[in-house]
Amino acid sequence: MDVVIVESPAKAKTINKYLGKGYKVLASYGHVRDLPSKDGSVRPDEDFAMAWDVDAKSQKRLNEIAAAVKGADRLILATDPDREGEAISWHVLEVLNKKKVLNDVEVQRVVFNAITKKSVTEAMQNPRGLDRELIDAYLARRALDYLVGFTLSPVLWRKLPGSRSAGRVQSVALRLICDRELEIDAFKSQEYWTVETDMKTATGEPFVARLVALDGKKLGKFDIPNEKTASEIVSRIKASRFSVSSVESKPARRNPNPPFTTSTLQQEASRKLGFSASRTMQVAQRLYEGVEIDGETTGLITYMRTDGVQIAAEAVAQARTVINNEFGEAYLPDSPRLYTSKAKNAQEAHEAIRPTDLARLPKHAAAHLDEDQRRLYELIWNRTVASQMESVQLERTTIEMEADDAPIGLRATGSVIVFDGFLRLYQEGRDEPDDTEEGNRLPKVARGDRLGLDKVRPEQHFTEPPPRFTEATLVKRMEELGIGRPSTYASTLQTLRDRDYVRMDQKRFVPQDKGRLVTAFLENFFSRYVEYDFTAELEEKLDKVSAGELDWKDLLREFWKDFTGNVAEATELRITEVLDRLNEVLGPHVFPDRGDGSDPRNCPSCDNGRLSLKVGRFGAFVGCSNYPECKFTRQLTAGAEGEEASGDRVLGTDPETGAEISLKTGRFGPYVERAPLSEGEKPKRSGLPAKTAASDVDLDMALRLLTLPREVGIHPETGKKITAGLGRFGPFILHDGTYANLKDPEELFDIGVNRAVAVLAEKVARAEERAGKVLKELGDHPETGKPVQIREGKYGPYIKHGSTNATLPKNVVPEDVTLEEALPLIAEKEAKGGKKKAAEKKPAEKKTAAKKTTAKKPAAKKATAKKPAAKKAAPKKAATKKASKATEMAD
Repeated sequence: MDVVIVESPAKAKTINKYLGKGYKVLASYGHVRDLPSKDGSVRPDEDFAMAWDVDAKSQKRLNEIAAAVKGADRLILATDPDREGEAISWHVLEVLNKKKVLNDVEVQRVVFNAITKKSVTEAMQNPRGLDRELIDAYLARRALDYLVGFTLSPVLWRKLPGSRSAGRVQSVALRLICDRELEIDAFKSQEYWTVETDMKTATGEPFVARLVALDGKKLGKFDIPNEKTASEIVSRIKASRFSVSSVESKPARRNPNPPFTTSTLQQEASRKLGFSASRTMQVAQRLYEGVEIDGETTGLITYMRTDGVQIAAEAVAQARTVINNEFGEAYLPDSPRLYTSKAKNAQEAHEAIRPTDLARLPKHAAAHLDEDQRRLYELIWNRTVASQMESVQLERTTIEMEADDAPIGLRATGSVIVFDGFLRLYQEGRDEPDDTEEGNRLPKVARGDRLGLDKVRPEQHFTEPPPRFTEATLVKRMEELGIGRPSTYASTLQTLRDRDYVRMDQKRFVPQDKGRLVTAFLENFFSRYVEYDFTAELEEKLDKVSAGELDWKDLLREFWKDFTGNVAEATELRITEVLDRLNEVLGPHVFPDRGDGSDPRNCPSCDNGRLSLKVGRFGAFVGCSNYPECKFTRQLTAGAEGEEASGDRVLGTDPETGAEISLKTGRFGPYVERAPLSEGEKPKRSGLPAKTAASDVDLDMALRLLTLPREVGIHPETGKKITAGLGRFGPFILHDGTYANLKDPEELFDIGVNRAVAVLAEKVARAEERAGKVLKELGDHPETGKPVQIREGKYGPYIKHGSTNATLPKNVVPEDVTLEEALPLIAEKEAKGGKKKAAEKKPAEKKTAAKKTTAKKPAAKKATAKKPAAKKAAPKKAATKKASKATEMAD
């Protein structure tokens, strides 16, 4: 028996079918070990020793793999064909070696770029050993990311409270977004004009021309600065007669784009399908792992994490056959097209992303796919086939015109598609509008032909700031700079959103104040580590490790030496020094010019204080220098109407009660409040859903939040009510003591009974699964009426009654236990739990009792104060106080 290890159960199931008897295919479910999220997981002082951790789920799977390997002839590691896949194989092998289960088992590594029977069987015939260089590159990257994150983030937390984290690639991507926003902030719009004319030939054929020269000078973009100048030029054109001075036509060709890499797929899926990078990779993963077609699970695309642009020779041959059959011989080039990557630091060890069988047209595959899969498969198929099609043939024509009696030059340009070539199937999307005149048809004219003038149109324009990044343009820019790798882009961008460093506005990244602060801090105190060139150079060195040209520990030693020095310097900084620098750097953003000549840092509350950045427990804010006399505060950027963003803002009145509705900020963040209608009544309050900015809260939103918790309805099985509410951990529904989380806060306001019952059932099912298989039903508890069961647990069988789990004695057979025997074990467990709770409360109760005694007998206290024994009692009292405080903190 040969044991084969892959990552996913879906992949395992498919490959098991391909290999048949004699093979057992098991899934590792991705990585089986990782660095624990705590200090000391990478130890530079011990030559970068790394402590790996295995969680409970992975341990169970590793035990299953170890049990299977014990009696095996061969262990075949068939994880993905990239650095992460190599690392998973290495981790599995390391664990099995520690368990000492390999003995005489032969270990082989195989890779395949597609999950098809042909690819898998061919890979099995060509095994190799583990690639040590790829594993070293993985270790170097993992260590670097850990060391940067766990060394830099604590500095951020101490010097800039409210910050979440910093990362080697994440921080540089954030800087790109913030730098673009600075460009936009600094941009000054400039007016300019253009002049177009509607011309016609002697036979009446119309076309459009543009003014390009005046008084013997070629016009620049800003040479017509205002309406007055444009009007004067229009008058001169209207008074002139024009003829053709030259006609130039040139043939041109446009070649197709190469097949998809990971980044170009993410970019094009964003443009054409509206997919985020994460969604694109999730759908691509499902296409790669395969769907069932004609009773057999088949992978539809090749491996989707790659920056190579070439495809296998057999795929090229297949594409050429499809082109000839579907589009005709005219669309087939004389020879196959070969592509090389222009991306910085590209690793071309793998094929581009392509369909595994190009003869499987999108219309044939559609019946087996969901809508997202269908659209992405069609995009990949179209791009791959188009990459081998004939070029587009164009004819580009330029007509120059001159006025008979004035130095005025007009020009008309256009391109005519003579043969559509690959455009018959596919055209790449554009991130920004293109103002080229390609596609304009021009009439046939000759030099000296007289032309008629119909209309003259002056048009006003203003220069526009550079656009904010979309996911597509940000991925493209990161790839151009050599920052990160294709497999990391999706998770990097998601992390920026999860940390609230950025928000999305019309599918474009907008930096939040928190993100700007972090970037400004890093640029000023860790500038080298957010430089684009430095990050790209580090990527190049990591590529040298994977190529076997650089030792991974040499790379880490060089990095760590400089990095720790920089961290030490930053650690010595006082928070006031940090704030002074950030006040200076972020001044134009935090304190923008008001446009009335007044000082933007002047406090609007006390009128003589000066505003500056401050830091508190929940992050940075703007405060007045006259604190505590003046308590004016606001968020870093003031509201649209200059409101105090501290949260104390009246939103309006409740239309039903007339009570005032306000937005306020408390210890745990912003919340909305409805004022009490009578004396002694408590105000109604509600927190805000996660990721909801205080600035986005209006009266309608506040009124909806104040309806929570709301009654959804009555559970059809129990007859008890179901409520929906917003808690510390997000939106939830509650029924008979069972809480179930909701993913979207909007569901709180429209969820019905049917949906709520389904969500609760899923929660109960998950809880049942975690609780373990039911081995025996003992009956209902005589006092509570709740069921008593024997269940299979992680550490052996146990008795379950409500929230009480009682361990069975080791010598007891679970199937023989009766309800009468279980009840004393349950009672014993519950009694122990009660004693533990009482013990936790005891110090606090002692303290309370001591206070009461002291209050009742002041005379005794005064008398005993003279005795030496009383002085000795003082430390004991302090100790009790300290213990009480510790208990409060633990609670």
